[in-house]
Amino acid sequence: MSAPAPIRYPSRTSIVGEDTQIRRALPNRERRMVGAWCFLDHLGPVQFAPGKGMHVGPHPHIGLQTFTWMIEGEVVHRDSLGYEQVIRPGQVNLMTAGRGIAHTEDSAQDGAVMHAAQLWIALPDAEKNREPAFQNYADLPTADAGGWRATVLAGSALGLTAPTQVYSPLVGIDFTAAAAADTVLPLQADFEYGAMVLRGQAELDGEALPTGELLYFPPGRTELRLRCSAAAQVLLLGGRPFGEPIMVWWNFVARTHEEIQQAADDWNAGQRFGTVREGSNAHRLTPPSLDGVHLRPS
Repeated sequence: MSAPAPIRYPSRTSIVGEDTQIRRALPNRERRMVGAWCFLDHLGPVQFAPGKGMHVGPHPHIGLQTFTWMIEGEVVHRDSLGYEQVIRPGQVNLMTAGRGIAHTEDSAQDGAVMHAAQLWIALPDAEKNREPAFQNYADLPTADAGGWRATVLAGSALGLTAPTQVYSPLVGIDFTAAAAADTVLPLQADFEYGAMVLRGQAELDGEALPTGELLYFPPGRTELRLRCSAAAQVLLLGGRPFGEPIMVWWNFVARTHEEIQQAADDWNAGQRFGTVREGSNAHRLTPPSLDGVHLRPS
């Protein structure tokens, strides 16, 4: 039996912080998640003008992990646990929100180049209210794969296991090639996968994939051929279908409308999420009103 055909989903342009433009691939109307991955923003590569940069003011999260993969540039993370961490190229910042955390994100230097992928991982119901935590991962396992340099960001692949602490069966791999490259990657048949080109162009099982699209592969595949004819970079995400209905609204992942409303009320009242240490000049973010909004699980 042949593997299910892949499906293309266009990303949409959005703004984060003051005026930083990104491509948002997840969630979208037709595809909300890939495994436990429930959010994917691709930022850049962008050259900020002198005096400009990415500045995202204090904001809260619940029920998820934020996962930042830094490709170019540097960002300063500050959170309500007291951590202040500069994330540099080739590193992952992983913040576990659990029952509640707040943080800021700022360019380490204005006027610089920045390129990154910002992802969220939905926490399973048994872990959604765990204590918040933060970790920077400066050393991630790499392997050569037919001319691709594969960096395992989460989970296990190519005989390697990433150190990042996650709570669902999933995988994340960055493939970077300086020239033509060609490899066949073993897949887990019970996983679904999504791929997004971060630079250049690539082919996945013969499907041409430019920047700005997410190519989704339903469960059932045991391998995937990844090719490029020139320098390229591809992010591959995968995981066992999540199997739990969730609601994603503003910066929250929850199971009920009431959970989200309570989190928004707590943030507006200055409760529950603590205080982010000073350092960011960006203004504190406030949630949009939930009045008249009908949230449905996905």
